Amino acid sequence: MTLLNSIYQSILLGFVFINELVRSSIAVARQVLGNSSDLKPAILAVPLDLRSSAGVTTLANCVSLTPGTTSLHVSEDLNTLYVHVLDAPDPKAVVESIKDTFETRLKEIEG
Repeated sequence: MTLLNSIYQSILLGFVFINELVRSSIAVARQVLGNSSDLKPAILAVPLDLRSSAGVTTLANCVSLTPGTTSLHVSEDLNTLYVHVLDAPDPKAVVESIKDTFETRLKEIEG
């Protein structure tokens, strides 16, 4: 992977993060101002395809910085990220969202 491509992928990750930040902030605000009894919090295991500890750390930070989610733990073998989610009516969709947004971009940066 060239340096220019790495820079491009990093900028793209930044835009993806900002998009997720805005979308999640709006969703959390609606949940807080609405009926919080409808929330379905969950702790989810996100299987990881990243190869580096830097990639896993960056993913965990992106998840924690996004409103409504918090990274709790990374397995010793770096294959699973445990995440607390404020509202997970469809846990599989939440896991896929994390993988499709942040992890996909980070895998492209890893090369």
